[in-house]
Amino acid sequence: MAAVAAPSCQVTQATLLGASAEGHTYMEAVCASGPGYILSSATPPQAMDCVLLASQGRILRETDPAAEVGTQCALPANTDVVAVISGYAREAGVGCTVDDGLAIGRSDGGSPIYEVGCANAQGYWIEKTAAGWDKTECLQVITQNATCRFTTPADGAASVKAMLAGSDAAGCDVTQARFMGENSNGRFYEAKCAAGDGFIARIQETAVQQVYPCQEAQRIGGGCTLTQVAAAPATTEQN
Repeated sequence: MAAVAAPSCQVTQATLLGASAEGHTYMEAVCASGPGYILSSATPPQAMDCVLLASQGRILRETDPAAEVGTQCALPANTDVVAVISGYAREAGVGCTVDDGLAIGRSDGGSPIYEVGCANAQGYWIEKTAAGWDKTECLQVITQNATCRFTTPADGAASVKAMLAGSDAAGCDVTQARFMGENSNGRFYEAKCAAGDGFIARIQETAVQQVYPCQEAQRIGGGCTLTQVAAAPATTEQN
């Protein structure tokens, strides 16, 4: 059944769950790596991903703790959703310590999208595409009218503070941060500091290319919005 419905799964453990009224056998299978599955002997055999099932159940019960979540995987190796998503995160190039995660939906192309929660840092949305993994940091996700349930404002600020290490803004104790956008010159972030002026930083890959004090950055993406910037003094013409 797994060879047809989930060919990437090398089955290491399985248990019989029962049969349907149509006579289809259901089994839960543990795989050597990646998610486990609930398999059906329908024609052709079908597989239900344990991570997707657990995520759907968790999301339903966040809305209604008494919600009926349907069939769920129960073998111990199949209930550690974070372990599986941590593996996906490593493949996607996410370098943080993963402390939570779940599948949150599908892309327009039908690929599952997973949210990755990181310890003391912003998390990511990751998606497996035909070309490999795509990842989007949560500071960017929230600019797209979406949410990251595992990333707090403090996590976002901590991530931007880490980005600023070694730059002219390294002394900024970042209390708030936002992703502003990107162009061919890099990605732009605003950082509000606990004291003093805030900054806008232009970053390529993980390297800070330039920092602009908010007082001087009014023309960059509309300027700073987290830091109050004093208006430029009015000038008078002399005859």
